[in-house]
Amino acid sequence: MTTDYSEDRLVEQPAITLFEELEYETANCFYEKVGPSHLTLGRETTEEVILRPKLRSALEKLNPDLQSDALELAIEELSRDRSAMSLVQANREVYKLLKDGVKVTFQNDEGEEVDETVRVIDWNAPTNNDFFLASQF
Repeated sequence: MTTDYSEDRLVEQPAITLFEELEYETANCFYEKVGPSHLTLGRETTEEVILRPKLRSALEKLNPDLQSDALELAIEELSRDRSAMSLVQANREVYKLLKDGVKVTFQNDEGEEVDETVRVIDWNAPTNNDFFLASQF
């Protein structure tokens, strides 16, 4: 009995094709270069799971009136290490941030403390979002 099963051919490539048809940007990251002088996708190491440059760009697009400090605080909260939490609790926490936005407190240009909510996803106008699929990540 021969098995002609190929995860790449039967599962991964058809899924990537589907996402491309849905107008996602896709990238095969198998040969990605990392490190300070080779930032293909902006990762310093392969252990990083968040593409900070893509995230920052998306947050800037969704929150054009917010200061850079607010966006950086949101990125820090989204990428915070949750490994000590249960998987369920970590998932709930990230889900809430994606659904409701990230609440941040920062000082504005006048030195006043300001509370804002940084939107991560535009639920009302999906075309405003950055859809990206990374394979072999």
